[in-house]
Amino acid sequence: MQATTVLVEGESDRVAVETLAGRVGHDLTAQRVTVVPMGGATSIVHFLDRYGPGGVGHRLLGLCDAGESGGVATALARAGIGSGSLDELGFHVCHADLEDELIRCLGADAVLDVIEAQGQLASFRILQRQPAQRERPITAQLRRFFGGRSGHKVRYARLLVDALPAGQAPPPLARLVASF
Repeated sequence: MQATTVLVEGESDRVAVETLAGRVGHDLTAQRVTVVPMGGATSIVHFLDRYGPGGVGHRLLGLCDAGESGGVATALARAGIGSGSLDELGFHVCHADLEDELIRCLGADAVLDVIEAQGQLASFRILQRQPAQRERPITAQLRRFFGGRSGHKVRYARLLVDALPAGQAPPPLARLVASF
């Protein structure tokens, strides 16, 4: 069985992918699947060189934000992986980012329940009252909350995936994990 490397932008994406994979019954070690955070999509060339056809020759899959998809597509083509649609190449695109996908999939009320269960709802309410946040939609406020403190994205990635009803996941994440 060929090893598979899944390239994701950051640590929170790695946690979300691994958490969903475990929930749906994948044994990543047995399947020789490794999820690698790149520290941002702009680092993809280094990881394609290392894991792709010019490196160790792993099967490559990935997840990226819509804003990074053009650069990812260019890098995949230059690395000799292909020039079709990213989905066809095994790279799945999140609308804004994975947190946005999880928020939309769960709904704001369910996300607020997760935040409340962590004892941080009061902190979120303070953020909502800040002048720069008052007029923004709740989905944007939630994304700001997750990205505003060190470690929040990683911490909430697992919690939000765990809060998903069985059989329900954001489409890019679900397609990626199904391709393992």
